[in-house]
Amino acid sequence: MYFGVLGPLLVRTDTGVPVAVPDTKVRLLLLDLLANLGTPVSADRLIEDLWGSRPPRNATGTLQARVSQLRSALDRAEPGSRALVQHGPAGYLLATEVVDSNLFERYMRAGRLRQALELWRGQPYADVLDHEFARAPREHLEGLYLTALEHTDDVLQRTTALLPQRPLDERLHAVHLKALYRAGRQHEALRAYADLRAALSEELGADAGPELAALHRAILRHDPSLQRSPTLPAPLNPLVGRADTLAVVQQQLATNRLVTLVGPGGVGKTRLALEVGRGIGTVLPELGQGGVRLVELAALRDGDVLEALATALDLRDESGDLLPRLLDSLRHRELLLILDNCEHLGPADLVQRLLVSAPGLKVLATSREALGVPGEQVVEVPPLTPAAAAELFQARAGITEDVTAICERLDGIPLALELAATRVRSLGVQGLAERLDDRFRLLSGGKAGPERQRTLRATIDWSWDLLAADERRMLRSLAVHAGTFSLEAAAQVSELPEQVLLALVDKSLVVATAGRYRLLESIAAYSLEKLDPAEEATLRQRHASYYLGLAQQAELHGERQREWLHRLDQEVANFRLLPPSLELANALAWYWYLRGRYGEARRTLAAALDLPGQPPALRAQAAVWLAGMTATDAQGTDVAAVGDSALAAVGDDPHALWFLTMTRWAYGDPGVLSERIDRAIAHFTERDDRWGLAAALSTRAQLNIVHADLDAMQRDSRRSLELFEELDDDWGRLQATYALIVAAEISGDYPTATAYLEDAVRHAEDLGLWTEVSFRTAGLGRIAMLTGDYARADELHEQARRLAVEQSNKSAEEYAEVGLGLSARRQGRLDDAERHFSMWLPWLEQVGGTPGIGFINNQLGYIAEQRGDFAAARRLHERGLELGRRTGDKRAIALALEGLAGATEDPGRALSLLAEASALRQQVGVPLPPAERFDVERVISRARR
Repeated sequence: MYFGVLGPLLVRTDTGVPVAVPDTKVRLLLLDLLANLGTPVSADRLIEDLWGSRPPRNATGTLQARVSQLRSALDRAEPGSRALVQHGPAGYLLATEVVDSNLFERYMRAGRLRQALELWRGQPYADVLDHEFARAPREHLEGLYLTALEHTDDVLQRTTALLPQRPLDERLHAVHLKALYRAGRQHEALRAYADLRAALSEELGADAGPELAALHRAILRHDPSLQRSPTLPAPLNPLVGRADTLAVVQQQLATNRLVTLVGPGGVGKTRLALEVGRGIGTVLPELGQGGVRLVELAALRDGDVLEALATALDLRDESGDLLPRLLDSLRHRELLLILDNCEHLGPADLVQRLLVSAPGLKVLATSREALGVPGEQVVEVPPLTPAAAAELFQARAGITEDVTAICERLDGIPLALELAATRVRSLGVQGLAERLDDRFRLLSGGKAGPERQRTLRATIDWSWDLLAADERRMLRSLAVHAGTFSLEAAAQVSELPEQVLLALVDKSLVVATAGRYRLLESIAAYSLEKLDPAEEATLRQRHASYYLGLAQQAELHGERQREWLHRLDQEVANFRLLPPSLELANALAWYWYLRGRYGEARRTLAAALDLPGQPPALRAQAAVWLAGMTATDAQGTDVAAVGDSALAAVGDDPHALWFLTMTRWAYGDPGVLSERIDRAIAHFTERDDRWGLAAALSTRAQLNIVHADLDAMQRDSRRSLELFEELDDDWGRLQATYALIVAAEISGDYPTATAYLEDAVRHAEDLGLWTEVSFRTAGLGRIAMLTGDYARADELHEQARRLAVEQSNKSAEEYAEVGLGLSARRQGRLDDAERHFSMWLPWLEQVGGTPGIGFINNQLGYIAEQRGDFAAARRLHERGLELGRRTGDKRAIALALEGLAGATEDPGRALSLLAEASALRQQVGVPLPPAERFDVERVISRARR
């Protein structure tokens, strides 16, 4: 059965037959259940919603009659559908997910905006505009609708058509004003704002709201934030002479999933691919904003392709095998992936696997040749026509002279034209033409290889001959870098002044982008050929020495943390070129940890530890890092033994004690971990190591969560936060506030917990620590659930879950999924809750998550009890009790006792168990806050009855 609320009420069978719902009150009842989809609605509330302050004499009986009418209407249309209207202890529930509003939100989450908008038939819940029960879901859907409108290509036309129907809707006007501004019609936007202000004053006696007023000010000052954020590099110059080819590529992408641009080096494949990506909304509007990712492969080797894909997709690297997680991350996404410069890697098998696993994925590749994947559509990118080549050359050289002969000699290759144009200032058109004559005769035959390669080589050879000796040395030295590099790196590795590099930028042989530099692919390959073995060995040694020194001087603690994280992010490709060494692995280990690149850390540390003849101190330090990184993914590893072995090698080193405790605090033996962290704190205090002390205190606060020792948690956390504030360490702030958040939550101080969580989300986003963003967002979802805002709770937990999946972080995903389960159980959706909980038990068993296993067993016990299966409930709660006693967590023991109270049919026994649980909670000073007494109050009520 299909239900529609995006406009007037719509009901039809699975085969599309309309279903008549008789009687106004029956339709009102159905709309009420749809507005509260997934949440039981009590009879009292339904009576109030249907009849307001004038209910019928026998209101309950009349409501039951209306429910019967609704069931009969559904059943007549499709036998068996009466079961969709369910009744339970919490009230009435419509058990369906096939609602246009659900589909609308699903399309929105996937970025399929065009399909979402096609579902929109008018104002949501149009039949009940004057009923309060529909107000919140209507506003939520209308907000999503405006978001979708804002990111469609025809937003201006759509908002213009809607405004007469909603002349005073400020949110709609805001979208319309932005659309006018982005269309270059600033004056019209300002006039429309003035008209709205006048209408608001005349009709409502009010002025425009603060958000609309802020938008007006932004339009006045041409605020850059009004422009859509680009997902691809912005072009410096307009695309010339590619309109026909561009149209062909767009047409092929509209109907095929893999399109490969082929052609000679320098012909403009990359430039064309980026142009296609920037205009993809006109061809594939369902991708939505941000539906394009660029993966530049030119600087990579075969083994680095998966890492590059994971980085482009913001996928967290935490295990050795990236491919399954990469496929899982893409499986449900709508995305265009641009793979640039594929020819040297031969990624045909990988591309085929990506396409097979991800039905919403399209790939646009650039290569010297076809990939050879079934279903591939190949588009040849030809040289520019003579007219287009002349237009390009004249534009780049800033001249109007006739350059037809030069363009013909350069075969219309855009790269050759760009390079040649830079010399017009010094040689003039005639001098340039004379030099080209000499060069083409020199390379006119006798060498193997395709003609297009010889033509491009002629262009580069010509540029090379025009360089001074120092410029040639610099260009050769730049070839040993990967990806982009800094001005300082170029000077250090080449041992030449920075001005030599800047001269090459002026001559268009080096590309400058956002304060960094890179070589075009063909220039890099050409320069490498110019290196003799001895010179290359020297340059690579200098390159390794420079980047090792950079890693060792990185300040990832304190006020420069953000700056150095960004700088190391820029140098990842160069670090990956270096041979394995303990010095490099130890220098980068904390960076890898902060960025969540545990898999890369483990691989590099293990490779370095396998090298013979390494200093014992460096080996011991690397072993500690490796043990800590192993603790983040314990599958198949005796983590405790690895950690003990590493500690034995370094002795009583406080940093090792802290790190190996911090990475295992939620899974290891509490007694062992507590003893270690106390020793670390003593050593840090003795050494006056403020950063180490702050970190260790935050970890001890987390260890005390198990015992719910609020005083210890708050004391250590506040001291830790105080120290990290003095050090201006944002990662430390996140660590220090974690236990404070937990303490506030279990004490029922939700405003304080929310303030800490919102601040943590801001800091984590600023640092790019997306797993932390996921955890803290799920934390906000917990608070929303505890305060009764289930819609917000589900939204936040789902947002956190999706982010965790994209980061491939199982721990964060489990935390968010459990939150969805808690919310579902509170709302009476027991099947959903059971699914959310049960799926994580195998993983928790693998990683040794004893507290989590106990908690989930208790939640499953509550579900069994709510279904009336008391025997199953007792078994599950007894398992939770056993695990709680094993960890010594009195709050976990109390939770299990409360569950057992609900699972007994003896009222006296139930109240006795509740009293025992209450006494335990009082012992640790954290009685259940009112918002967490959901199950206890149910048990008390039943026992008293």
